[in-house]
Amino acid sequence: MLTVEKIGGTSMTALNDVIKNIILFERTGQQLYNRIFVVSAFSGVTNLLLENKKTGAPGVYHRLANYKDFHKPLKALIVKLKQINKNYESLGLDIEKADKFIEQRIIDAQTYLENLANILASGYVSKDGILQAAREILASIGESHSAFNFTNILQNMDINATFVDLSGFHDHRSLTIDQRIKKDLQQIDFENTITIVTGYTKGTEGIMREFDRGYSEVTFSKIAVAVKPQEAIIHKEYHLCTADPELVGVDNCFPVGNTNYDVADQLADVGMEAIHPKASKPLEINGINLRIKNTFEPEHPGTLITREYICDTKRVEVITGTEKVTMIDVYDPSMVGNVGSDFHIMQLFHKFGVSYSFKATSANSISIVIWEKDFNKKLIQELESDFEKVTVEKMAMVCLIGSNMDQPGLLARSTTALAQSGINIKSCGLALRKVNIQFLVAREDFKEAIKALNKAMI
Repeated sequence: MLTVEKIGGTSMTALNDVIKNIILFERTGQQLYNRIFVVSAFSGVTNLLLENKKTGAPGVYHRLANYKDFHKPLKALIVKLKQINKNYESLGLDIEKADKFIEQRIIDAQTYLENLANILASGYVSKDGILQAAREILASIGESHSAFNFTNILQNMDINATFVDLSGFHDHRSLTIDQRIKKDLQQIDFENTITIVTGYTKGTEGIMREFDRGYSEVTFSKIAVAVKPQEAIIHKEYHLCTADPELVGVDNCFPVGNTNYDVADQLADVGMEAIHPKASKPLEINGINLRIKNTFEPEHPGTLITREYICDTKRVEVITGTEKVTMIDVYDPSMVGNVGSDFHIMQLFHKFGVSYSFKATSANSISIVIWEKDFNKKLIQELESDFEKVTVEKMAMVCLIGSNMDQPGLLARSTTALAQSGINIKSCGLALRKVNIQFLVAREDFKEAIKALNKAMI
């Protein structure tokens, strides 16, 4: 029974555990095959290529983007990736082949980047298009490196493994992402091989242009839609839990077990991604079930996400949130009874490409919550020019999420739990479907809010 499985960067770095807990766990002989693995780059490698995802510290890309010499950091990158190769020599990696592969790949990338830099310096073309191409080229290196090494190790263990490099590094045909996936997978006999596929896919539309760092999950999703597996599986370094174990303690939470794609979307909306929402939607539409598993607990079935699942008892399934949101409150006494105030505000948000995750209204004000990283001073300036008063405040959001939690008293219990912990609710909201109740609190109250709600609900 064919499966398509994704292995994240942190798990990939622990290749010994991946081989023991995913490739070999309770499998021998022919049972090893009929699996497609989409792999991320080793942990930290894409940060070196592009920028640090969390801190924003610049990588090779930013040298080129700022018209600085990028040759030296590329040479340093070769050294770093060869050092990573040495970590897997004990697993059977052919160091000579692995080093030769990644060195040649970076040398080839350097040629492409030099051409882009020359075009950029000419001033005749759009800077955005050139820089986007540079990001695509650099991003592809990380996944090609990890996929090659993984395949080589399995082959040296006498396991039939096939390396599929969707980066199209030396294939200059004009193919979309879907066309490249179909072309590169169509001749593979899945029943007799483990297929190792790069998380990056080259396509005319540019996979990073729309998805940026979420591209490996998009590749995973598109492959699943193309081959129609019995199940899609994502292997992470943790379970999808009822709350963050680091906040509430490992004894006070547990794996969710079962949920649906609607809940997965709610989680992604506050940064707790089981899967990138643009990757989950094709799976949901095509009726492909998704399982989230912990790489380091192979005996645990993990959490199964399906389109139809509704919990058989009314309960909260997940308590989560984020400290990285900002509330923009727009006040104007002329709003009351005036049609179009909200529409005008949304037009400005659209103009500046700012999305929101929460909105509450009163007679004379509209409060909107956005991700802190999306804050735009020009947006605020235009709002201030059109409305009497605009207030901006950094906040935290905590959420109760579940597929079947519409029960009398739930809101009262949750607000009581927060009040008993001395936490003031600045705003709150829930839609009619009641799959997500959102509370806005002060940032300094975020952790205690999660703990209080977890104690009361879970």
